[in-house]
Amino acid sequence: MRILFALLGAVFLSHAAIAADRNEAIENTIQSQIDAFLKDDFAAAFTFASPNIKGIFGTPERFGQMVQNGYPMVWRPSDVQFLDLSDTNGRIIQKVLVKDAQGIPYVLEYLMVETENGWQINGVQVLAAPDVGA
Repeated sequence: MRILFALLGAVFLSHAAIAADRNEAIENTIQSQIDAFLKDDFAAAFTFASPNIKGIFGTPERFGQMVQNGYPMVWRPSDVQFLDLSDTNGRIIQKVLVKDAQGIPYVLEYLMVETENGWQINGVQVLAAPDVGA
């Protein structure tokens, strides 16, 4: 019985370590892209986009224009906090709380895909901004 518990414990710890590595890699990908946006380095930011996203926009410049116009809170965040990471039917979603330059909060869902180049961003959805006190 002790051997069974030891084996189950080892499997659990192994899965926990793999999950922690995945979480860190995903957060690093998102943060690295945001850091590139803060420097207006659209070529670097584009490297964190999935092949699908790269195919849609074609060039780092077009990708950068889309982010500036459609996701200003990602282009110039004043704060970034990582929330829940979920795996729903094979879709890896990282929720991120981002405050824009005026301090307005937004919750974003980053759809992540694992590629031969590591974790990449396959889309971002803006959810409703959280309620802020009254």
